[in-house]
Amino acid sequence: EALARQAREAARAMALASTEVKNRALKAMAQGLLDRQEEILTANAADLAAAEGRGHPPAFLDRLRLNTDRVRAMARGLEEIAVLPDPVGEVTGMERRPNGLRVGRMRVPLGVIAVIYESRPNVTADVTGLCLKAGNAVLLRGGSEAIRSNTAIAAVLTSCAETAGLAKGAVGIVATTDRAAVHALLKLDRFIDLVIPRGGEELVRTVKEA
Repeated sequence: EALARQAREAARAMALASTEVKNRALKAMAQGLLDRQEEILTANAADLAAAEGRGHPPAFLDRLRLNTDRVRAMARGLEEIAVLPDPVGEVTGMERRPNGLRVGRMRVPLGVIAVIYESRPNVTADVTGLCLKAGNAVLLRGGSEAIRSNTAIAAVLTSCAETAGLAKGAVGIVATTDRAAVHALLKLDRFIDLVIPRGGEELVRTVKEA
């Protein structure tokens, strides 16, 4: 609840953040991943060792695994988001009504977006970048098998975003493997505007039924 409350406060500031500040933060986050890739890879190695010990299949381990190329790909993804046009304030579908009034649709931030996803650590960077670019705060809850990797990546992103001028709390991670945390998160609709499940059928069903 404290994370969600902080994200709600940050969302107000994020909605007003300039394109320049958002892009600066995204580029700083990309560089941060490169600068601190050793600690990210160390955390990922611990996740991999734990997953291997639990007998997860090779395909699962490959999804979980990070290496230098994959960290570079995460950084490149953030840089690509930075050069995209800012969607906030864009007006589409402008048309003139019979009375002469011109009416259109303006794109505005959603607010606080919670993303619940399974064990692909790169998703942590991808969804954070997209949410921030669109002027939203984001709450991350990744799969338990990637908890060390996700926490390490989120720590880099959070630090770089705040240093670049984005609001504290704009990026939050639920750093627990307790499944009850997901159910608790889904009950915080007074703070969270949208929940996105990214994973298998069971995860999607859990979110839809909450």
